[in-house]
Amino acid sequence: MGTLIFIGVIVAVIIYIIAVYNRLIALKNRFKNGFAQIDVQLQRRHDLIPNLVETAKAYMSHEKDTLTQVIEARNQAVSAKKAAAEHPDDGGAVSNLGKAESLLSGSLANFFALSENYPDLKANDTMAQLMEELSSTENRIGFARQAFNDAVMNYNTYREQFPQNFIGGLFGSFKEAQLLKIETEEARKAVKVSF
Repeated sequence: MGTLIFIGVIVAVIIYIIAVYNRLIALKNRFKNGFAQIDVQLQRRHDLIPNLVETAKAYMSHEKDTLTQVIEARNQAVSAKKAAAEHPDDGGAVSNLGKAESLLSGSLANFFALSENYPDLKANDTMAQLMEELSSTENRIGFARQAFNDAVMNYNTYREQFPQNFIGGLFGSFKEAQLLKIETEEARKAVKVSF
């Protein structure tokens, strides 16, 4: 009888460990999927920027430094996005992405401020359409980032609770996930598009 109880306890512990492991996997996959949604929107943003700069070049010939800054910031953001997309569970890669996107947002804000000085550029239909698409994309990025950060918070909270922290530590593949943060105050502001 005592052996039967002992076996029953062992089976219950094994089932519990399996359930915790499966829950950790589900939560990890949920935040990875959340990052994939951000990835789609960031790609859209990154694809719009060269078109925006090309359209503005003809009007803003005296602002080459600003245009170059935007393209360089975009290229850094593309590289950081690629690294984070390959490993969304790598906190350093997600943090670098947040910094690169903050730099890009700051460059775009500077670009938009300077574009105000060019009435012909503001009247350009292509520029207006690109600005509308970019504004829409910025909103989508914000919603996707919020969903990702919520999924990361749920994963991290579950992962850190006892006994999940012990069980997750046994497998070693459940590291803390990093929130995608915007670092600079100007990047936190919504991009103002006024044409």
